[in-house]
Amino acid sequence: MIKTRFTEAFGVEHPIVQGGMQWVGRAELVAAVANAGALGMITALTQPTPEDLAKEIARCREMTDKPFGVNLTILPAIKPPPYAEYRRVIIESGVKIVETAGNKPQEHVEEFKKHGVKVLHKCTSVRHALSAERMGVDGISIDGFECAGHPGEDDTPGLVLIPAAADKIKIPMIASGGFADARGLVAALALGADGINMGTRFMCTKESPIHQAVKEKIVANDERSTDLIFRTLRNTSRVAKNAISQQVIELEKQGATFEQVKDLVAGSRGKMVYVNGDTDEGVWSAGMVQGLIHDIPSCAELVSRIVREAEAIIRGRLEAMTSGGAREAAE
Repeated sequence: MIKTRFTEAFGVEHPIVQGGMQWVGRAELVAAVANAGALGMITALTQPTPEDLAKEIARCREMTDKPFGVNLTILPAIKPPPYAEYRRVIIESGVKIVETAGNKPQEHVEEFKKHGVKVLHKCTSVRHALSAERMGVDGISIDGFECAGHPGEDDTPGLVLIPAAADKIKIPMIASGGFADARGLVAALALGADGINMGTRFMCTKESPIHQAVKEKIVANDERSTDLIFRTLRNTSRVAKNAISQQVIELEKQGATFEQVKDLVAGSRGKMVYVNGDTDEGVWSAGMVQGLIHDIPSCAELVSRIVREAEAIIRGRLEAMTSGGAREAAE
């Protein structure tokens, strides 16, 4: 058993989180992650309305009695979602853990804290993590450049970002971006994190509510199978490399505006990738960690394997590398 500040503060068995993922963070996956002893997150904005979110939370509760959370991502939009209403549903549904991401979550943090909800804020830089800490969040999820989705504009990979953040952050912190197995968990702990967040890896599990063809594509892909789109728009997004992402990059090289590519990158098209299994139908998020994913296990098998092998690495390989351990191994 690996106990950390994160597992103690957030009341979960293992220091592993399945963060919010648009179209993917649904009850069946979240419940399976929770039942495996890790922390799963329902993605609030995957649900069309706050009322639908309430139903999804109830559906998850029918499948698990373990702790789970809800992701609420706050992003600028011409017509913003009713964030306050989603927040109200989370509170009234009795959810006690929320993952926030995106714009400054001050208003949401204050309201959640009034109702005893712990807040884990995802960010891509030390300065933003420190800002969130000052706002009163209970934990940080620090997102390295390797991650799927939005890695920020600093391009700082996890090997540097995680210890840089650990040097300054005083609250529990989990590491995101590039994690798929026991080696990653042990490395994150060594770098100063209190656990790991996995997105792409949990997409590729039996309970993940996406088409089997997408899961098989993740297994077939390697670490080079991603593209960074919207670089020219200063809104970088890491997605699985496919015909659409390549087309977007080419248009960006020609100076295209968002208006000129918006039909290609529409969320409705990305959603249909997961429904139909045509991985060239739209853009869809996946990280460089695809190069470390070689199977499609159940969430229980995945979490158990990571924890078991992490303990073996810590007690076996690393211990044997110390002077005393090496002597004992030789004897």
